Amino acid sequence: MAISYNKLWKTLIDKGMNKTELRQKARISSSTMAKMTNGEAVTLTTIERICEILDCQIEDVVEIKKN
Repeated sequence: MAISYNKLWKTLIDKGMNKTELRQKARISSSTMAKMTNGEAVTLTTIERICEILDCQIEDVVEIKKN
């Protein structure tokens, strides 16, 4: 199985925000953002902060895809 953040990128577009703005507002490091860009795992604390900033649910940010 693989982690996908494609829903996050779509949610960012829908909210009119870019990755840099999200990173700053959610206090996410550039290395964590790089992990997400590469489909790597990040902490649930990070996902929670993203959901708070975007006023969305976890399923609007991340999904698990079967290989």
